[in-house]
Amino acid sequence: MLSRQLEVSLRLAVSMARQKRHEFLTVEHLLLALLDNDSAVNALKACGADIVSLRKELEEYVEQHTPKLGENSEQAPHPTESFDRILQRAIFHVQSSGGDRTVEGADVLVAMYSERDSFAVYLLKRHQINRLTLTQYLSHGTRKDESQSEEEVEDIEGESSASSNAGPLEQFTLNLNNEALKGKTDPLIGREKEIERTAQILCRRRKNNPLLVGDPGVGKTSIAEGLAWLIVNGKAPKPLAHAEVYSLDIGALVAGTKYRGDFEKRLKQLLNALKKNPNAILFIDEIHMIIGAGSSMGSTMDASNLIKPALANGTLRCIGSTTFQEYRQVFEKDHALSRRFQKIDVNEPSIQETIDILRGLKTKFEDFHHVEYDDKALVAAVELSSKFINDRFLPDKAIDVIDEAGAQRRLKAELDDSLITVENIEDIVSKIARIPPKTVSKDDKAVLEYLERDLKRVVFGQDEAITALASAIKLSRAGLKAPDKPVGNFVFAGPTGVGKTEVTKQLAKLLGVELVRFDMSEYMERHAVSRLIGAPPGYVGYDQGGLLTDAIHKNPHCVLLLDEIEKAHPDVFNLLLQVMDHGSLTDNNGRKSDFRNVIIVLTTNIGAESISRNSIGFTEQDNSNDNQEAMKRAFSPEFRNRLDGVIQFKALPTTVIESVVDKFLTELQAQLDDKRVVLEVDQSARDWLAANG
Repeated sequence: MLSRQLEVSLRLAVSMARQKRHEFLTVEHLLLALLDNDSAVNALKACGADIVSLRKELEEYVEQHTPKLGENSEQAPHPTESFDRILQRAIFHVQSSGGDRTVEGADVLVAMYSERDSFAVYLLKRHQINRLTLTQYLSHGTRKDESQSEEEVEDIEGESSASSNAGPLEQFTLNLNNEALKGKTDPLIGREKEIERTAQILCRRRKNNPLLVGDPGVGKTSIAEGLAWLIVNGKAPKPLAHAEVYSLDIGALVAGTKYRGDFEKRLKQLLNALKKNPNAILFIDEIHMIIGAGSSMGSTMDASNLIKPALANGTLRCIGSTTFQEYRQVFEKDHALSRRFQKIDVNEPSIQETIDILRGLKTKFEDFHHVEYDDKALVAAVELSSKFINDRFLPDKAIDVIDEAGAQRRLKAELDDSLITVENIEDIVSKIARIPPKTVSKDDKAVLEYLERDLKRVVFGQDEAITALASAIKLSRAGLKAPDKPVGNFVFAGPTGVGKTEVTKQLAKLLGVELVRFDMSEYMERHAVSRLIGAPPGYVGYDQGGLLTDAIHKNPHCVLLLDEIEKAHPDVFNLLLQVMDHGSLTDNNGRKSDFRNVIIVLTTNIGAESISRNSIGFTEQDNSNDNQEAMKRAFSPEFRNRLDGVIQFKALPTTVIESVVDKFLTELQAQLDDKRVVLEVDQSARDWLAANG
């Protein structure tokens, strides 16, 4: 029934009263004993109690106001009726809640509040420890925010919203005009057309509600903040010169609405406050969240339905913002709500527009990080983020780059130079995009210049193939390829074991990017294609994405090796058509993977028989025509037209195979060096290895 620790506390209360020779065992004795009970102390601390102060005041009260027995009296302290009622009430409450839970000290604390006339309860209330806060802690583990006053706690709990002096606008919205006056919002640069269209819609008589729709990070919220900045600085259109923009905090509006009608009451108070101010404009960021916000189970009354009448008759001016995806999936489906808004598409700014934005924001970041940004660094931040960070949008990703570059320099306090240069930007972009810095660097001539030489050092006997491959990659990196296509689409054709896969591995190693390999023998069946881009809707694993799209999304800069492509199902070739032509592939979740920085290599044995056919006579016979015919039979014309080159690998002569043997023996010796083993291979063994592989 009672927990062991509570029994100890009760014995402590009795012992305390007996030592002091008190005639009665009171509620104050009980509370004093509970100050040594872990359960009660944790609950009191969660409510912001000062245990030391409580103990001191209780001891003084008990000593001064409790009747004492005579010195010769052997009578034990007698529990008061209040003392007994508290214990009975705590036991009853725990039993009625079900389960096998024992009565703890915190349960006794809650039961104590029924004795309103006791000094113990008066003292707890004076220390701003109320019953509801204790109950919330016991039920949900909710702690009181020390920065909040008692009135604010009660208001959030829904007990007494009228006790708070702040109005609904101050409680549930943020005044963007005030934020702009304090300099907490950035100035709006560009976006003249969007601002003009927004102002035009706001000045309508009815349905004066613009809806900003655009990709994440293109600056939808900045337009609303920029409008407030223009109003404060006297640059807004004349009809909006005295307007005030309030940003709705949906979290604050919903928080603490435990009972039915609490949310509706708050929202109606907010709407009434907005209607009383004819200059008020409500800004709702991520406006799709109001659909379903505040509704209880089985009820269709949510925030969107509550504000529809005010939106339609023009008494409430509202600016909303959402993404294209959320607009299609959530907002547009509520036709009654969407027709009350006028859609404004916010497109991604161009590179030049983003550069202008960064130049305008430069001083804000310089003052914050105590650094200086070179103008070339700002240009590089935009160009490199646009090229290498493919899963985000301008200007957000460019702003993040210069912000992180400033943070990086700020952490290196030992450096005297506070100038952010292009090299700092390249380093940050390489970390964000998860690629080597030399790949990001504009000056990678050294890697490309010696690419052919370095490949020939590690792959023997395929000089013609390596020369053709290096030329194609140099052409692509020179910026002469189509911007929306992969770096290169190559077919490596030739007999097995001549170095096709090895060239691909060494190419990835020299370029400093990942090698992503898929064995096409696993995709011979038609249904296996779904493994690459994900299962279609309605099938198991629909929401898990595809192997190919996930791999490229994780490594947007890589060498993609599709081994033994001739074994793949024809549907795989159809899938690769759009990849090789447009440099992108969309999985069944609608997520687009970018192949523009991927080198695609397809290996095949097609035509190997004709290439390895022995020549008749003393001159070497050219079998390339036979190989081309074999390629035409295997691949469709539209597939061949999208290839940047078919690189033919020839069978290796004996002299080259001996060089390959020497290479592998050298690698084996390097492994044996760690084990202190010396490997000696005579010429006959080398010849045998060269002949038998």
